[in-house]
Amino acid sequence: MSELKYNEAMSRLETILAELEEGKKSVDELSELVKEAAELVKSCRSKLKTTEEDIKKAFEGA
Repeated sequence: MSELKYNEAMSRLETILAELEEGKKSVDELSELVKEAAELVKSCRSKLKTTEEDIKKAFEGA
C-alpha cells in the first residue's frame, strides 16, 4: 500500500466502514477490507505518534 496522507487514510477508513455496514461483501472481500483497514489504522497511529513527538520537541525549549 502506498503511503497515504493522514486525511486520505481516514477517508478510506470511512469508506471501508460504510462498505462493511452494507453487509453485502463476501467473506473474501470482508477479509481484504479488514486487512486494509488494519494497515490504515496502524499508519494513522504512527503518524499521530510522530506528530505528538514533534510537538513535544518543539515546545521543550519554549
